[in-house]
Amino acid sequence: MIHVAIIGAGRGGTSLIDILHDDPQVKIVGVADLNRQATGLALARRLKIPTTLDYRRLLRRPKVDIIIDVTGNKTVADSLSRLNRRGVVVLGGASAKFMWQLIEQQIQNKNEIERHLREYQSLYRLYMREVRHAISEERTRIALDIHDGLVQTLAGLSYKLDVCREVLSLDPARGAKTLQETQDLLKDAIGEARLVVFNLKPLHFERLDLNTALKHYAKTYAKQYGIDTEVALRGGEQNLYPKTKIFLFRIIQEALSNVQKHAGASRVRVEVEIQKSALSAVIRDDGRGFDLSSISNDPEKWTSLGLKGMTERARLLGGRARIESTPGKGTTIAVDIPLKKKEHERLG
Repeated sequence: MIHVAIIGAGRGGTSLIDILHDDPQVKIVGVADLNRQATGLALARRLKIPTTLDYRRLLRRPKVDIIIDVTGNKTVADSLSRLNRRGVVVLGGASAKFMWQLIEQQIQNKNEIERHLREYQSLYRLYMREVRHAISEERTRIALDIHDGLVQTLAGLSYKLDVCREVLSLDPARGAKTLQETQDLLKDAIGEARLVVFNLKPLHFERLDLNTALKHYAKTYAKQYGIDTEVALRGGEQNLYPKTKIFLFRIIQEALSNVQKHAGASRVRVEVEIQKSALSAVIRDDGRGFDLSSISNDPEKWTSLGLKGMTERARLLGGRARIESTPGKGTTIAVDIPLKKKEHERLG
């Protein structure tokens, strides 16, 4: 254990007390300063370190290994220069100033690290909250897709089978026709079930192939809803994080879902461009459009149309989603996402 006495309880002394008090190998045996209101004296008293207004008392303490003078006072320096105690090291002048400045810098760095840590923890909590919200929205959307599509088809299938049971023996020709209709309905149900499964986990995301996943989804989407759907991707996707690919796919998926449900469009085009420092995606349809100002001022409609989910996913990637729409002139959704330099250095 090293026993330290500190003379001077201003800025320098306070920094020394702050850092040395936490060191298990150091014990501060006393702090001295002529000013009763010195910051260091108040700190020392809170930490239960002996204090005094007369620095000479510290020089007489039986257990002192190092005396640090940070007063800059010539009288104190002269007094310490005449001190003749075996085993006691005196630090003063430039060396003491350098020491407390170095320690003060360490304290500032420590505080800065703690501040950044608190910020990152806050951002992480925000991110997790947003992810949970996005998952909840995704579940709701899929539940609605199942209810409005697959469940209705299965209900119709059940009705057709009831009809078949009634007419098959009475009118075989009508029964055969109803069976054919039932079989067609069953094929539709199988197709819708496959689409729901694909929406839950796009097949090509197992290989994280965004281009193939988008084109496969567009082909299935066009066949199911009769909307001419075109996808164009430019640039190498090997520089994208998996999270970026998945979030972007979900944004495009939500936009296409809106086109099918609300736009009344006959054609939609998806363009994705990946550059070194940024990614952009544009989803443009020729549908009926809507009054953007009225929708954006209505939180319930903004959420129900999936626009909130798209903008939040883009924000979680550090980017933004812009919606442009005019009644009778279709809708355009533009997504801009910055790509971090280290992402390219590590993966590119």
